Amino acid sequence: MKEIKCECGHINPYGTVLCEACGKVLEKETEEEKQKLLDMKYEGSARRSQTYNKTVIDKVWTFFSSVKVGVTLIILPLIAASIGTIFPQEALIPAGEPANTFYENEYGTIGKIYYELGLHNLYSSWWFLLLVSLLGVSLVIASLDRFVPLYRALKNQHVTRHPQFMRRQRIYGQSTKMVDGTYELIKERLAAKRYKIREENGNILAEKNRFSRWGPYVNHIGLIIFLIGGMLRFVPGMYVNEYMRIPEGETVAVPGTNGEYYVKNNQFIIETYDKEADAKFESALERTGSVVSNYQTNATLYKHIGETIPGEEPELEKVKDFPIIVNDPLKFESFALYQTSYEESFSSMNFSFINKSSEKSFGEFTVDLKNPKDSYDLGNGYKVQLASYFPDFEFDENNQPTTKSRYPNNPAFIFNLYTPGNSEPEVAFIGIQQNLEPMGENEYAIKFSGIDYQYSTYLTVRKDLTLWILGLGGLIFMIGVVQGAYWQHRRIWLQQKDGEILVAAHTNKNWYGIKREINEILEGTPIPLPVDQTEEESSQTKGGEVSG
Repeated sequence: MKEIKCECGHINPYGTVLCEACGKVLEKETEEEKQKLLDMKYEGSARRSQTYNKTVIDKVWTFFSSVKVGVTLIILPLIAASIGTIFPQEALIPAGEPANTFYENEYGTIGKIYYELGLHNLYSSWWFLLLVSLLGVSLVIASLDRFVPLYRALKNQHVTRHPQFMRRQRIYGQSTKMVDGTYELIKERLAAKRYKIREENGNILAEKNRFSRWGPYVNHIGLIIFLIGGMLRFVPGMYVNEYMRIPEGETVAVPGTNGEYYVKNNQFIIETYDKEADAKFESALERTGSVVSNYQTNATLYKHIGETIPGEEPELEKVKDFPIIVNDPLKFESFALYQTSYEESFSSMNFSFINKSSEKSFGEFTVDLKNPKDSYDLGNGYKVQLASYFPDFEFDENNQPTTKSRYPNNPAFIFNLYTPGNSEPEVAFIGIQQNLEPMGENEYAIKFSGIDYQYSTYLTVRKDLTLWILGLGGLIFMIGVVQGAYWQHRRIWLQQKDGEILVAAHTNKNWYGIKREINEILEGTPIPLPVDQTEEESSQTKGGEVSG
């Protein structure tokens, strides 16, 4: 596309409305259009999206540079994020619960749809990441589409402007009066108000706070950096936010470390308020019962050394001991382990092998709920075989026993009971408050005699290498907000043309402020105050309506 040459000699890019040098309108105008104020948006410079529309790249550029498209791409993730709060995200559902069944069981058909759409893990779903990526593309293209022509126009602006440019500014005035020393006085006053002054052939361009024009683009840069930081969270190794459950006395690999680090729960401590020692809490404690004052995990951090051999226990090297307390995490490398919660669970159950009629006991045995034995020999020919174990017992849709999870929340057992002289065992189903004989009446029974408990700690594993990127993006964004909100780009032109003094001014916002400054600058000079042509037009319109 060919360039456009102005009568002043400056060559402008195709599509430019106002000459970058003198400000003259480059296109032919009707008489009515000649009376209108100039559209100073982007200084009349050509935007790529408005000038090129032939190739696929041009069409894609035009699409993403649209403000409507940008606003839509902001609204859609916000709507998705709002819907994602209807039900808890997968990270917040009970530990050990499979997501593919949890939402349907808890919330029915709506919960199933919620899961199928990926709303249960919204911020890592492919379509949400796609929306965020498209928003980033829109911000980049929209910024470049507007920044480049604006920068070029402001950089190329000359002091001397076409009279047409002056007359069609919102603030404009003219005068034939001039007194020696007026220009010097005006320049002194402009300098006092921190205007940068340029002179050319007796004409003046006073300008200040041009940097405020870049505020929206600084916003965009900050937001783009913020989005990049958010998306980097889904890159492996950049962000970890996992839960780990460690029963007392056990050692568990730290999620996100690829088996490099392990944590052992040496002891879990719960402290409660003592109403005798804490007299001020006595009345409250009498109403509510015991209240936990502190809970902590006395932990040991281990590091895996040597090679990992499948099927063998890893060789661990002690790193340090540390009491993990609420708001006092265990930190190592880029990780932090926070005390989140705890639970009291069954660790083992004690049983007696008895004769139902005489209630004579033939021995006792203990089932370790985490690692039960296959059989328990009680001596004298009495033996118990563990046929089936259901840590978290429930009946399925076919009324068959099954387990909801691997945690012993509701343990149940099927035992085979062997006695002297009998080759065929009796069968007993034992659960909490359940003692069934599925194969018919038994002579012998398994009697529940006690239960042992164990504390398990829940730790949150955090690693965030994107935090500084998010912080930087947020900081730059706020700088852009302040930059664009608290300063205004102001320009004042004074020119001598054919014995007349022309005064014009423009600002990107706060017209009251620039009019007040002009009044102070011209006060006491022979140059009359310029008028706001929008106010003049408005008053004329009202006058015409009244007179009519």
